[in-house]
Amino acid sequence: MKQLPYHEQKDRENIKKLRSMVQELPLFCPEFFRGIEQQTSSRTRIAYAYDLKIFFDFLHKENPSIAKLDIKEITLSHLDQLQVTDLEEYMEYLKYRFNEKNQEIVNKERGIMRKISSLKSFYNYYYHREMIKNNPAALVSLPKLHEKEIIRLDVDEVAKLLDEVETGESLTEKQKQFHNRTKIRDLALLTLLLGTGIRVSECVGLDLDDLDFKNGGIRIHRKGGKEVTVYFGVEVEDALLDYMEERQDMLPVSGHENALFLSLQMKRMSVRSVENLVKKYAKIVTPLKKITPHKLRSTYGTTLYQETGDIYLVADVLGHSDVNTTKKHYAALDDARRRSARDKVRLREP
Repeated sequence: MKQLPYHEQKDRENIKKLRSMVQELPLFCPEFFRGIEQQTSSRTRIAYAYDLKIFFDFLHKENPSIAKLDIKEITLSHLDQLQVTDLEEYMEYLKYRFNEKNQEIVNKERGIMRKISSLKSFYNYYYHREMIKNNPAALVSLPKLHEKEIIRLDVDEVAKLLDEVETGESLTEKQKQFHNRTKIRDLALLTLLLGTGIRVSECVGLDLDDLDFKNGGIRIHRKGGKEVTVYFGVEVEDALLDYMEERQDMLPVSGHENALFLSLQMKRMSVRSVENLVKKYAKIVTPLKKITPHKLRSTYGTTLYQETGDIYLVADVLGHSDVNTTKKHYAALDDARRRSARDKVRLREP
């Protein structure tokens, strides 16, 4: 049987997980997930299921008329009877709660906003289909978000990071034991992330036949399943070619034969393993910055924008469906460029 591409494998796994999660929700919920299937990815639907489970747990704990019911017995009529104050209490509950294992969970602004956004979509679905008469979620204001500083690597830090991957001089003795076995792979992987700005999920999903050295591109699957080609420069090409020499002699575990980046266990690398890899090297180079694969993506986007000044090109290469998302991340660079102009024009000779 032909091995499925990575993104199709993950999609199947996500759908199985989603089915299991939906079974724990009220009986009217499957219709919602079927209704949004064509407009959302399986990962997005899993996030909805997770958020809705928290909401119904809240109702079960805090709402007297629902507390005596099993969660699966909650009906659309119960949903229709809720008021804005009930949802505002839910927002308050989200700030500080305990999960089923009695572990303390604190949600910050963005976590609360996502859960309320999920609830708004949920209510809108049934309201627009006239299955409920009231839509209190539409009247609830989302929490105000405070803009976070965009963390990225400076130019000299990028060079130091790649130098550290090559030499491994500052690694611990234990880390050095593995370094010689992984440094060519690590250098190819980090050079690829820094030189293309692809997402970590797109990176680990790469198969051998996604590489096109003739045209200098890689085929990736964006969010929503869109297939695109991202092009790379000479530095990325050199690092990938070095790794490909090594990759040809590897014997992957069954089911992982097509994976580009392999772990020491000869399996496709996971998102978590790449996150740990980035953290290991970045902590040496810039201990005060919390660098993740996504920060490497921000680093690439910043550099590309500084070099081209073309926000639409940056949005396209990064795969942002809305250029406003890109502007939000890189608007500060515009301001810095404007400030740099203040001393360029002299009105009088000193």
